[in-house]
Amino acid sequence: MDKFIVSARKYRPQTFDTVVGQTHITTTLKNAIKNNQLAHAFLFCGPRGVGKTTCARILAKTINCENLQSDGEACNECHSCKSFNDGISLNIHELDAASNNSVDDIRALVEQVRFAPQAGKYKVYIVDEVHMLSASAFNAFLKTLEEPPPYAIFILATTEKHKILPTILSRCQIFDFKRITTNDTVEHLKEIVEKEEIKAEKGALQVIAQKSEGCMRDALSILDKIVSFTNGEVTYQNTLEHLNILDHDYYFKLLDNLLQQDLAGAMLLYDEINKKGFEGDMVLNGFAEFIRNLLVCKDAKAAALLDVVEGMQDKYISVAKTSGLSFLISALNILSEAEISYKMARNKRLHVEMALIKLNFLQQAIELSMDNGSVVKKKRVDSPIAYKIKSINSLQVKPAEETKAAPKLYIQEAGPEAQKFLPKTETAVIKQPEPPLASKQIKAVATNAKPSGGGKVSLLESLKSKYGDQYLIEEIKEAEALNVEKLNDYWNQYAKKMDEQQKHSSANTFKLAKLKIEADNFFTVTVNALTQQRFIEQEKMLLADFIQQAFNNRSITFKVLVEEGEQDAVPAHLSLNSRQRFEKLAEQYPLLKELKDKLRLELDY
Repeated sequence: MDKFIVSARKYRPQTFDTVVGQTHITTTLKNAIKNNQLAHAFLFCGPRGVGKTTCARILAKTINCENLQSDGEACNECHSCKSFNDGISLNIHELDAASNNSVDDIRALVEQVRFAPQAGKYKVYIVDEVHMLSASAFNAFLKTLEEPPPYAIFILATTEKHKILPTILSRCQIFDFKRITTNDTVEHLKEIVEKEEIKAEKGALQVIAQKSEGCMRDALSILDKIVSFTNGEVTYQNTLEHLNILDHDYYFKLLDNLLQQDLAGAMLLYDEINKKGFEGDMVLNGFAEFIRNLLVCKDAKAAALLDVVEGMQDKYISVAKTSGLSFLISALNILSEAEISYKMARNKRLHVEMALIKLNFLQQAIELSMDNGSVVKKKRVDSPIAYKIKSINSLQVKPAEETKAAPKLYIQEAGPEAQKFLPKTETAVIKQPEPPLASKQIKAVATNAKPSGGGKVSLLESLKSKYGDQYLIEEIKEAEALNVEKLNDYWNQYAKKMDEQQKHSSANTFKLAKLKIEADNFFTVTVNALTQQRFIEQEKMLLADFIQQAFNNRSITFKVLVEEGEQDAVPAHLSLNSRQRFEKLAEQYPLLKELKDKLRLELDY
C-alpha cells in the first residue's frame, strides 16, 4: 500500500507558473532572474497558506538551475533541479524561527554563510516565521543581512510583518502576498479533482473555496477530508453536511415567513435548524450575511460583490426585487445588535427567538410609518406641544442721572448663598417669606450715592424704616488694600488663636514668618524650613478667609516661600524621578538590570 500524501504537499507548485493567485509576485521574480537583478534579501509576507514558502523554494531552485529557460523558469532536468526536487540539495537551508529563535541559532546560521556553495551559484537561506525571533537574535542578524557574501541570498517569510524590526525591513526587498480569490481556488481544485479522478460538483468546490477564506492549503485540506467522508464523490449537499454550513434555502424560507408575518412558521423553521445542531450565533451571522447579499443585489452595479454558489445569483436578484429596502436595512440592524449581545444572553434560544419576533413585526411597523408610499419621520404627537416659559429680569443696573452711580440693594441669606442684586427703585417691595426667616440679613451698598437731605430719604434709611424690625440692615464697607501694620496685626491675632487651640508648633511658625506685600491684593510669607511651610499650607484656607474678612476684600491671596539656603534636606528617594531611581537601584543591584534585559521589559517612566 502506497503511503498517502496530502494534496497540499502532493500538488505543491514546482514552477512560478503553477503558483495560484500571486501573479504580481511571480512575474517580478522571473524578470529579476532574467535581468540578473536579484536582491540579496527578500521578505515574503502575507496570510497563511497563500504560497510564501513555496515561492521561496521555487526561487531557490530557479536561481541555481543549470539550464534556465527563456521565460525565467527552471528546467527541472539538470542535476541541481533534480537534487532540489528530491530534497537533497545542499544549496538550500531552511530554518524555522518559531522553534529556533535564540541568538545562538542565528549565530550558527551566520557561521554557515561563510562557506561558499560546492555546486551551483547561490546558497539560499529560508527563515520561516521570522517574526518569532527575539530582539537579540534580530540584532545578531543585522550585519550579515545587510552585507552578505555575493553567493548568499536570504528569504524571510512571515505572517505578521508589523512585529519585525524596522532595521530588518529596511534591508529587505518586501513582497506582499494577497489572499487567493474564490475563482482561482475553484479552478485549482477542479484541476486536482480531474487528476485524481474524483467526481465533484462545482457548487461543492465553491463552498470549499468560500470556507477556506483565501487560504489554498486550507482548501486542499478540506477537499481531502470531504473525499474521505464521501468515498470519492463530492456533492453540494454532503459538503454542506460535512462543513456544518446552513443551506441558503433555509434563509430564503425564513425570509418568506417573515415577510408574510408568519411567526409560527419562522419559529418552527428555527426549531428545525436548532435540532440539526446549529448554534444561535451562527444562525444570526448567516442570516445577516444573507440580508447583506440581498441588499447588494438591489443595485445592478454592486451585483459583482455577490459571492455565492454558482446558480444562486438569479434567485438572489429575484428575491431582492420583491423585498423592500427599508425592511432589509432595518433587519440588518436588528440582526447586528442581536449578534453583539448574544454572548451576554443567558437563554440563547430565547435571545434568537426575540430577534425573529422583532423581524416578524418589522414589516407591519414600516407600513404604519408609510405616508403615500414613502417612509416618514416618526412623530411623538400630531400637534405641537406648548410649554411654559418665564422671563428673567435683567441684572444690569440702570445708570443714574448724570455721572452719579446708582446704589445697589444686596440680599444675603445667613451666609454667602442666595445673593440677589436689585436695581434702584423707590417702589421696590421685599416680600417676607412664609414662614419668616429670622437669620436673613439685607445689606445695601450705597457707593457714590447722594447723601440724604433736601427732603429726600436714602434707600438705606428707607429700608431701615420699612423692614428694620424684621431684618438686620447693614451697609457693606468698601474693600481695603493691604497695608503692613494691619496685616501684621491680624497675622498675630491668628497666631494667638492657634495657641488657644493648643497648636503651639504652628503658632510659633506664624510668629517667626516674615510678611511682605507684593501688590494691593497679594503678599508673600517667607519661612526658614520646609516643615514650617507645610504648617502654614495646612492652615492656608482658613487663614486666607480670616484675612479677607479683615480687609473686606475677597481677592487677597498669598504664597508661602522657603528662604534660600535654609531648606530641609529632602530624602533622596523623594527628590529622584522614576528613571533616576531605577538607575540607582540597577547600579546597586546589577542583576536587576540583567533581569529587565532578559525579560525585555519596558519601564513606565
